[in-house]
Amino acid sequence: MSVILDMMSFTFMVRAVTVGLMVSLCASLLGVSLVLKRYAMIGTGLGNVGFAALVSATALGFDGLAVSMPIVLVAAIALLRLSENSKIKGDSAVALISAGSLAVGVVIVSETTGLTTHVCNAMFGSILVMTRADTQLSVILSIVVTLLFILFYKQLFAVTYDETFAKATGTKTEVYKTLLALLTGVTVVLGMRMMGALLIASLIIFPPLTAMRLCKSFLSVVVTSGVVAVICFFIGIVLSFQLGMPPGASVVSVNLAVFLLFGGLSMIKRIGIGGKV
Repeated sequence: MSVILDMMSFTFMVRAVTVGLMVSLCASLLGVSLVLKRYAMIGTGLGNVGFAALVSATALGFDGLAVSMPIVLVAAIALLRLSENSKIKGDSAVALISAGSLAVGVVIVSETTGLTTHVCNAMFGSILVMTRADTQLSVILSIVVTLLFILFYKQLFAVTYDETFAKATGTKTEVYKTLLALLTGVTVVLGMRMMGALLIASLIIFPPLTAMRLCKSFLSVVVTSGVVAVICFFIGIVLSFQLGMPPGASVVSVNLAVFLLFGGLSMIKRIGIGGKV
């Protein structure tokens, strides 16, 4: 408790915890649908797009968040359209955009001097880059993402589980798939400031996969995923503060440990049930 109180005495840590908890919650909720639809790696693709946009904006002297947000949102919709309406499907579309964006970012960095610190922050995240304005904007957008997910929960559930049936019943599947892509894009941009382009996908992948080890129904997986994400982030940020570890790597390590723990318990349970039978 003393460590937590000491950590929260710093303004930048309060901002980091506030934004991190909100973004982790958003990413875990959206991650359930993305994992089930096999779009789990979209976070990596959009993270690399955000990296290229961020370093480009910094090199030109513009605000990184203001520039990267619309670019990542356009990329999210383009990725969805590219994957569905061309011969380039799913993981291939993600890999194409991811590699291309990363290459563009590296070229810009190589041609620009004085970007070393910004590049490290963009790739691996930093809690020190969160300003008061960034925090306020991140919290507002995170609340909007969460409310939209709750408001359109039934439609997103229908699109996730049986898109063909949902379309047959009159659900505007294209609209809700686009909404899912946009919400994911917003979440990725917000999370990049702390987690970095290389690690933001972990917030989307690990909590849903862990929840799926524990629960069976869609709703229980969504709720459990959110709880796991929030707890793992808080433990990770405390360890980061206490041990001097990078926050993104610390949070990912905790998520990985929890996933392996519950994966092992699930395996033991199955072996036990099989032995009894």
